[in-house]
Amino acid sequence: MRLCRTAAALAALLLFATACGDAGAGASPRTGKPRAPLAWTGCGDGFECAKLAVPLDHDRPDGERIQISVIRLPATGDRIGSILLNPGGPGASGIDYARNASSVVSEAVRTRFDVVGFDPRGVGESSPVRCLSPGALDAYIGLDTSPDSPAEITELEEGARRFADGCQARSGRLLPHVGTADAARDMDLLRAALGEERLTYLGKSYGTQLGAVYADLFPKRVRALVLDGAVDPSLPPLELNATQARGFEVALDAFLEDCLRADDCPLRGPVASAREQITNLLHGADRKALTGKAGGGRRIGEAWAAFGLVAPLYNRQAWPILRRALGEALKGDGTVLLSMADLLVDRRSDGTYSNQTEANMAVNCVDGRFPRTASAFAAAARDSTRQAPVFGPYVMWGSLPCAYWPVKAAPQEKIDASGAAPIMVVGTERDPATPYAWAESLAGQLSSGVLVDFDGDGHTAYRTGSACVDRLVDDYLIDLKVPKDGVRCPKIG
Repeated sequence: MRLCRTAAALAALLLFATACGDAGAGASPRTGKPRAPLAWTGCGDGFECAKLAVPLDHDRPDGERIQISVIRLPATGDRIGSILLNPGGPGASGIDYARNASSVVSEAVRTRFDVVGFDPRGVGESSPVRCLSPGALDAYIGLDTSPDSPAEITELEEGARRFADGCQARSGRLLPHVGTADAARDMDLLRAALGEERLTYLGKSYGTQLGAVYADLFPKRVRALVLDGAVDPSLPPLELNATQARGFEVALDAFLEDCLRADDCPLRGPVASAREQITNLLHGADRKALTGKAGGGRRIGEAWAAFGLVAPLYNRQAWPILRRALGEALKGDGTVLLSMADLLVDRRSDGTYSNQTEANMAVNCVDGRFPRTASAFAAAARDSTRQAPVFGPYVMWGSLPCAYWPVKAAPQEKIDASGAAPIMVVGTERDPATPYAWAESLAGQLSSGVLVDFDGDGHTAYRTGSACVDRLVDDYLIDLKVPKDGVRCPKIG
């Protein structure tokens, strides 16, 4: 499973720190013209909600249809049009993301645009993919994805097969049609149903891939696309995973350097020594699970501890939580690590999950040509461990269900969006989940790509504290003022 975050989970993480109706028939996929407008109804706090019917199979536009859930916050001033949002994942809810519009986009953007979020097909409220029961998901996520014995590799293989078989049994009709190209075609139908001639869009993390595929399919319908925390669509999937694992290593080192300067840091320097203490903690949780004060007696083994370590690396503001979590975990208490792991995988307090994990796997397996044998994953994990010793195995083995996926991959392998208006690609230099090199690569692949470089930490850049990034993005979205390619925004503070 490629690691992902949701806006709602990040908001909950930061709060944790401070506290311790049916509508349109869609549009013709050939003309992009709406068959009927969306029928909006109020859904609280000034938001309006609707549903858009789209073809299950875009190659059969008059066949079975599925529902895409949509939400909008109307513009408060001199309206330009609509801006569509996607928070990433794949699998994260655009409905939840738009509900946080006040923090996701600036007041200036909210004044000029209707802020529109949607759950892509297979996600959340839009015909969601389902694969496993909550208990089975607990067991799957808890599998040791840094196996050090043939028996543990066998457990991983069996767990991956159960995951893939469960998806086929519960969502087999949908699985062939959840790829990014399908979601991009839905997005064009939504653009048309909103009455927009061209698309204005903010996509973060995986949302950059969705935006880039949209631009490649519909280059003349691009008004302004901000792709923040870019994914590199040119990389084979296991190479993409390996690069991400190295990105987490870079972020971990940045955290450790900061931690070792803090009075409450539970680790001892230098950085290499602190990394060794982290590794020993994870390996120790493999031998003897950490205890917890909450969680219904759940076993906090190595996998859950690793997820808890990863989650706060996404945002520098969460680093104090990680210092506390590590301090307690080194004493055997994994309560805080488990809480952060739950946020990462969107596990609720009652033990149920959103479908983020299942949708993430379903989209990734369709979008990428993964090897079809466990031995290929084992070799990739060994190679990744040499370059990313802390995170390599977790990231590489996490995609193993794709080796047994019941439908063929259909990747969009070459993306250049020839003929599109200028597209802004934003990269953060020490981004853990989408390394800066991916932003450089995507900007280079897009015929009209313009790169913005942020000397920062954490995942994505817009609205994370950089006045420079925020100004460049807002000027581009509102006034179509295109920044100079390669412009660099300085480190905060």
